[in-house]
Amino acid sequence: MKTPQKILYVASVTSDGGRDGRSRSDDGNLDVALVVPKELGGPGGAGTNPEQLFGAGYSACFLGAVKLVARTGKISLPADTNVSAKVGMGPVEVGYALTVELVVNLPGMDPVVADRILASAHERCPYSNATRGNIDVKLTAVT
Repeated sequence: MKTPQKILYVASVTSDGGRDGRSRSDDGNLDVALVVPKELGGPGGAGTNPEQLFGAGYSACFLGAVKLVARTGKISLPADTNVSAKVGMGPVEVGYALTVELVVNLPGMDPVVADRILASAHERCPYSNATRGNIDVKLTAVT
């Protein structure tokens, strides 16, 4: 387990109502309705869900790690670089588990360089460190 030497930032979010409720940050910047997707037996419709929120956080954090790796390695990233997270959920022996595929769009980049950047970003990203050994994470570079 990796433990930070010093906590630099703490995000505080409170959820009520479970998967059919609301999540709010203490600073008011996040305030979202939660709705169970139809695929999980819910009504679907307006609102988000924990898997989408996890995907948003992981993809944004991973892109930050990609940018850090490129900057420290003096590698120019394409202007339209982005990361899409595909978060899956399904049953396991007891309960449910997640899977993640991070699709990193690096148009025009050499595939070998792109793979090297992704591997290095995966070592540095806090979400990758939190999930390593716990869920399947697939990295895909699109060049």
